[in-house]
Amino acid sequence: MRDHQRTEDPVPGNLPLELDAFVGRTAELTGLGRALDASRLVTVTGPGGVGKSRLAARAGARRTPRDGVWRAELAPLRDPEFVDHALVEALALTDHTARPPLDALGDHLAGRELLLVLDGFEHLVDGCAHLVGELLRRAPGLRVLAVGRRPLGVPGELLFPLAPLAEDDAVRLLRERTERQGVPLADGPEVRELCRRLDGIPLAVELAAGRLRALAPRRLLDRLGDRFRLLDGGPCDGLPRHRTLRTAIGWSHELCSPPERLLWARLSVFAGTFDLEAAEYVCSGDGLPADEVLDVLTRLLEQSVLAREETPAGVRYRMLDTVRAYGAEWLTATGDAERLRRRHRDWYLGLATWCELEWFSPRQREVAARVDAELPNLREALEHCLSEPDGTHLGQYLAGSLWFHWVGCGRLAEGRHWLVRCLEPETERGPGEQSRLKALWVLGYVAVLQGDPVTALGALEECREAAERVASPTAMAYAEHRRGCLALVTDDTARAETLLRSALERYREIGELNSNVLMGQVELAMTRAFQGDLADAVRLCEDVRRVCEDHGERWARGYALYVLAYAAWREGELATARGLLTEGLEGAHSFRDLLGSVLAVELLAMVTVAEGDAAEAAVLQGAASGMWPSVGLPLFGSAYYNAPHERCEALARERLGDERYARGVREGARLGREAAVARALRGPGGGSRPLSAVPSPRGAAPVARDGADQHEPAAPRTRRGGETAG
Repeated sequence: MRDHQRTEDPVPGNLPLELDAFVGRTAELTGLGRALDASRLVTVTGPGGVGKSRLAARAGARRTPRDGVWRAELAPLRDPEFVDHALVEALALTDHTARPPLDALGDHLAGRELLLVLDGFEHLVDGCAHLVGELLRRAPGLRVLAVGRRPLGVPGELLFPLAPLAEDDAVRLLRERTERQGVPLADGPEVRELCRRLDGIPLAVELAAGRLRALAPRRLLDRLGDRFRLLDGGPCDGLPRHRTLRTAIGWSHELCSPPERLLWARLSVFAGTFDLEAAEYVCSGDGLPADEVLDVLTRLLEQSVLAREETPAGVRYRMLDTVRAYGAEWLTATGDAERLRRRHRDWYLGLATWCELEWFSPRQREVAARVDAELPNLREALEHCLSEPDGTHLGQYLAGSLWFHWVGCGRLAEGRHWLVRCLEPETERGPGEQSRLKALWVLGYVAVLQGDPVTALGALEECREAAERVASPTAMAYAEHRRGCLALVTDDTARAETLLRSALERYREIGELNSNVLMGQVELAMTRAFQGDLADAVRLCEDVRRVCEDHGERWARGYALYVLAYAAWREGELATARGLLTEGLEGAHSFRDLLGSVLAVELLAMVTVAEGDAAEAAVLQGAASGMWPSVGLPLFGSAYYNAPHERCEALARERLGDERYARGVREGARLGREAAVARALRGPGGGSRPLSAVPSPRGAAPVARDGADQHEPAAPRTRRGGETAG
């Protein structure tokens, strides 16, 4: 996935309803701005549908804090313990370390000046209150704009209650929305009466506008009156305006056709956004044929029950949380909720399987964007797996199948969260054993990259022992591979080479070929390079590069380019090294692979000083130093990986002097990640280069002259060429 951290480009965030026609609220917008000037924590409260999110987004768009405006949507979350992970995601904070997310957030925000908009927290209020209080204490430059139906209850909180629209503004909103649909609406008594009956609640007005394509205002008033009289006779356990909104949603529901009501209820199982294919699979059947889902969904769009969004993963649909909650009640009442949740789980199990397969293909970036968009639903599926007595092995399978996202797209902390939860209960031997083995080696891999050798070794040894017990050659290969990776980053190169060669041989025997296998060959190449055999390292990585180009694989290819660049630097071929690193850095950054990015920046600093620009090298070293805390121990604490860094520092200090060198490092450390990568990609002369327009390497890396060009890849391109890892 792409790295979204853009301190130079404030992000007001996405909203579920359109923001291009913001009717009324001028006084409220000004008042909210003053409140944010007066307090570091402001909470906009009010009933659902009153326009809190929209007002907060507009207020945020007017702010210009140094490090931007960031929005976290919490409504899709179910687990209060996951709030900190959601904020890590919202802030585009890629953190590879094993530290708690709260610590990562605190460190990230400590020196920054930004506005964080927390939207839809009311069902997670206790967890949010604790987290917000801690972050405000640790980060003096942080301001929080919370949006919910109740206060957070944090000391210093300033409440900003939001009232419904005034009658004139409600009429303007209704007329504007109907005109969008090609239905001119005059301002008259019936229109005003309709807006009054809806209490000026924007969501209710939006729903009414969706109905005015088919019904005149008088007909709507008649039906709304019937609905109000029906509800007025029952118990009232909420505020009048809460009841008004519920009535308006219920009235819109009543006007839906039976298929529309059915789809509305079934779509409530989705968290966040969803696409058409998911809706067709999950919601079809038993009264709603799959080939009719699109037509019914389109009618719900026309009635403002759903909203359509353009995303990097394609067209997706969103249901407002208030509308979703109403549909969920109807789904529960039908007795069909559990079946729909199982279908939802099964769809996302299948999606994860497909994405794992397609990760080793030209669609790698598409897969990264797709999984990123589907994270709320994948979390929902994981929660469902863990809530079922016999679902643990499915949760292990799902968490393990997403290894490429945890490792390759900057989600190590979240991956570890799910893997640990899935592995807590012991599962019986049988069909679920393979899923547990996979979850174990993936946890080991995650822990290696987080710099946690104790957890890594424990998980990998358990995987190895269980693989021997159940005779699983695949799990044995992966466990051995990751133990070799652990040995590599802890400077035991001889043991790393032995384990990696054995793992690659096991992969070859079972016909396994995917990104993991190629990474094993890259890691073996690194052991050879560290032991002085640059020709063998180049031979191994040229093999990897050829296979990657055959399959359209970009992620493992980036690490192969890093090793080739390392060898080119060692051979004094600086232009070649820079070209390789430039290409690899752009690829790693596009996936939000922080480890691949920072390794490339470190080596680019060495190439830069070797080219004669010591001042720029110091800046790049500072930029890397600002990235390492989110990765873990700088350069793994490895003497081998650290050697170029130390050589670069020594040369830069010698040429600049200690004071100028330190000044350059400080300048680089102040850069945000996006700016740091852009700076590293500028190249000699300092010319700017957009991240999407990085040229190809300016020369090929040296190849061994002993027939190495005839060497076959570590695993044959046959049989299981794209199958799921492990």
